[in-house]
Amino acid sequence: MRDLVILGSTGSIGVQALEIVAANPGVFNVVAISAYGSNPAVVIEQARTYKVQVIGVVINAEVIREALPGVTVIDGPNAASEIAAITCEVVLNGITGSIGLGPTLAALEVGNKLALANKESLVAAGELVMSKAAENQLIPVDSEHSAIWQSAMAGKKSEIAKLVLTASGGPFRNRRDLSDVTIAEALAHPTWAMGQVVTINSATLMNKSLEIIEAHYLFDMPYSQIEAVLHPQSVVHSMVQYFDGSTIAQASPPNMKGPISLAINFPDRIKGATAPIDWSTSHTWTFAPIDTARFPAIDLARRCGTLGGGLPAIFNAANEVCVAAFIAEKIGFTAIIETVEEVVQSLGSKSAGALRDLADVSAIEQDARKIAHELVSKVAR
Repeated sequence: MRDLVILGSTGSIGVQALEIVAANPGVFNVVAISAYGSNPAVVIEQARTYKVQVIGVVINAEVIREALPGVTVIDGPNAASEIAAITCEVVLNGITGSIGLGPTLAALEVGNKLALANKESLVAAGELVMSKAAENQLIPVDSEHSAIWQSAMAGKKSEIAKLVLTASGGPFRNRRDLSDVTIAEALAHPTWAMGQVVTINSATLMNKSLEIIEAHYLFDMPYSQIEAVLHPQSVVHSMVQYFDGSTIAQASPPNMKGPISLAINFPDRIKGATAPIDWSTSHTWTFAPIDTARFPAIDLARRCGTLGGGLPAIFNAANEVCVAAFIAEKIGFTAIIETVEEVVQSLGSKSAGALRDLADVSAIEQDARKIAHELVSKVAR
């Protein structure tokens, strides 16, 4: 049995990972889980179902302790990092947001293999994270990066001409005027079922922007060799183009269980992890360039990534504030990226130099969030 730690167990990635565990008895042993704790009943149920002996939460620890005598409950803001450092075969980091960086570093530093679904870890501190990761220690979980990782096995790194990330385009790929977008419309993703933040990021194409930066670090590829294209069907998850003109793609229905199962059980695949493509029916898959005028997050991400230093961390932290403000109906949809760009411009001169440790990242993110909150208050509706 493979000892598994799941961070963000009540989120979309964590829940699906546990479903994979349940569907494959005798393959995994869930030794620990972490969650924020806002749904203690769900955490308690997960612990009982999977016989988890260690739990990490930020809030509601006493409720969980009382319900689960004999189970160790770690609480506080560093709980997930403590859980990530428990010796195991694989840590799945399914936390959303830059708060997932500490647990990412904790898992790598003790030598645990890391299945990474927390893209913000690499966006905020890509150089720092990759400097801690040994060869084959970090395995991508995002469907796009899993697809690239799998497609890159078809050739040598020196033969790769381009990485091509696919984007569904979200709910607004064909909508010209985005000035009056509502929260309900932004959350109505046409192909994927995800949490609120990731769904809003998909609607602005911020998600794809973050993935471009993530791909740069994961695959050590310059931004000039990373492209993103619209693919509304979300069946081809990403592609690798080789210098001989060949393009290798990974395709499967839009379901995260495929990449999750491969990451937590690598090098072996899990039979029936997700439904295959039905080749007995007709399919139409389309691809198109992204309109960066309507979705400016893409070009902004490239700028921040190319300049490097603390800019990607600023870019991500400002977006987290702005998305929260949009969900709270304080700002409009188009104000999300407009405000992020203002924060990037405001702090650009302070972002030079490598981020040496978690404290450096936290400091520059704090500056970004402060300015983002100030800007949001000025444009609040």
